[in-house]
Amino acid sequence: MNNPKILIVDDEPDILDLLELTLSEENYEILKASDGEEALAIIKSQPLDLVLLDYKMPKMDGRQVCLEVKKDLLLRHLPIIMVTAKGEISDKVEGIDAGADDYIVKPFNPDELLARVRMVLRRTSRALEANPLTRLPGNVSITNELIKRLSQGGLFAFCYLDLDKFKAYNDTYGFKCGDEVIKETARILIRAIKEKGTSTDFIGHIGGDDFVIIAEVNAADAICQYIIEEFEKTVPQFYSEEDRLKGYIIAKDRKGQEQKIPFLSISIGVVTNEKRRFSHPAEISQVAAELKEKAKKLERSNYLKDQRGKPFT
Repeated sequence: MNNPKILIVDDEPDILDLLELTLSEENYEILKASDGEEALAIIKSQPLDLVLLDYKMPKMDGRQVCLEVKKDLLLRHLPIIMVTAKGEISDKVEGIDAGADDYIVKPFNPDELLARVRMVLRRTSRALEANPLTRLPGNVSITNELIKRLSQGGLFAFCYLDLDKFKAYNDTYGFKCGDEVIKETARILIRAIKEKGTSTDFIGHIGGDDFVIIAEVNAADAICQYIIEEFEKTVPQFYSEEDRLKGYIIAKDRKGQEQKIPFLSISIGVVTNEKRRFSHPAEISQVAAELKEKAKKLERSNYLKDQRGKPFT
């Protein structure tokens, strides 16, 4: 398992050095930034496990950075420890109000700092089992959310989303570009819920290019349509100009034969409990997976919604 990756942010080089020296005792992987803007750029560019964030900095202070991070669903689960000046009670309060998970006061005791870092990392690991790339809730959280919905007895729509031709894209453009496609897909899902869904909707990342959304039944169609439209508008940017002009890439299919592979698309299977009763999350995911596979056989991005009153036979 990789060592936790921690970003330390402070405009004083001596403090940065001291933080790095202290954290090196625990073999953490350390990244450094000297102002808020630089910190935010790093936070948005790669997965992190924790941020140690100075409150008072030029360009963008710790509170502003924290607010920016916590309002982004892809980043809001990233734990932040705010580093405040001695005696500045208002800094502590404003930092916590901005979403910081903990704080420590300068000058800090190295042992206390390490203890707080371990505590926050441990607490975050227990509280959120998240996909490391998108920071969206993973399989355990998805299952728990479905169990909760089933126990509450209300109506809901379960949407299973999957990218088409993703393996061919990954093989051609590489994993780094593939990761960018995954992250942008997550952002499209987040925007879809913001624009067409409600605050109680749930977005999860099963892994790879598979996602789920649990939403209100009457909003499912609008959410799916929004995702499809946005994905189709966005996907050309992930290809070279030469490939965009052609409208396809040359890649090997699953049998190892070179083929003209169409651009990425997205397929969605939608299951609701309007006309059928489910007793277990596995039943829902099975029906959704079958619908998603049927949607994959249609042209370009598409979705299929279950309208049947009994399970598939």
